[in-house]
Amino acid sequence: MNYKLFGRSGLRVSELSLGTMGFGTEWKWGADKELSKKIFDAYANAGGNFLDTANRYTEGTSEKFLGDFIAADRDHFVLATKYSLRDRSGDLNFAGNHRKNMMRSVQESLKRLDTDYIDVLWVHIWDALTPTEEILRGLNDLIRRGMVHYIGISDTPAWIVSQANTMAELRGWDSFIGLQIEYSLIQRTVEAELMPMAKAFGMTVTPWAPLAGGALTGKYLKGDKGRLPDTSIRLSDRSVAITKKVVEIADRLGVTASQVAINWTRQHKNQSVIPVVGATKVAQMEDVLGCLSFELPADAMNELNEVSKIELPFPQKFFMEPGVVDVLFGGEKDKLKDSRY
Repeated sequence: MNYKLFGRSGLRVSELSLGTMGFGTEWKWGADKELSKKIFDAYANAGGNFLDTANRYTEGTSEKFLGDFIAADRDHFVLATKYSLRDRSGDLNFAGNHRKNMMRSVQESLKRLDTDYIDVLWVHIWDALTPTEEILRGLNDLIRRGMVHYIGISDTPAWIVSQANTMAELRGWDSFIGLQIEYSLIQRTVEAELMPMAKAFGMTVTPWAPLAGGALTGKYLKGDKGRLPDTSIRLSDRSVAITKKVVEIADRLGVTASQVAINWTRQHKNQSVIPVVGATKVAQMEDVLGCLSFELPADAMNELNEVSKIELPFPQKFFMEPGVVDVLFGGEKDKLKDSRY
């Protein structure tokens, strides 16, 4: 396992993050405590130190399990959890991005995790109601109290994140240094706004569902759609074509489809990307960890980029039109050697 700096900070995190939404069986799937510990150990023994959970995962059981697993060496691990989603049904103030829910949720997470601090606290999902300033002030108060060390934001429009980080910079507050989004060969729409925004602010991107809910392992090619509805994007003709290409390349390289899909996600030379990988079986975690032993060659990356390409919206598509490129760069764009382009 190698390590990366997390966003514009000095925090060192492993190049894969362990997703623990499946730690616990309250949602009628997932792993019990004994199996969860084995999965955790497989990840930790490979050098992994970056743990991802949330207050809602398995009704809080995920946090409880992790608290027990890291208790003997708490300071070694980089522990990330989230707030925003409900801890109680039927009560509006037990959910949302607002300060009251933030403070309550963090206090309860600390108890479940049996720790005095959270390394990275994520805003889980944007509620479109709470003022950006209220969220930032609350998060910065938690940092000042030592309850939280760094902050990130998940599943939020790019313009909101840009507004927040610009506001934080102008006011001398801590800003978001991580962005968590769905990103995979099947879900590339984030490349229009969210990925470039994260790069501009020096944020590390931690993609969830890098295997598209298991679709990119090839398991749905056999006709078993699991818990997915027939209308799922992960079962579309496009997704099937992408998955077949992943499997083809995996066979050619002598690796697994999971390893190919994850390596496509993390092989961004000019951007910090750390996939969140989960498992409900030890064999699944061992398979995922195998991606660290190789890199996809350029020809394989090109094939995957081609089969999964998306049509960018305006104005990104407009920027790429030959006539626009010509007048913007005087017909000499190919001579401009800069990673921003």
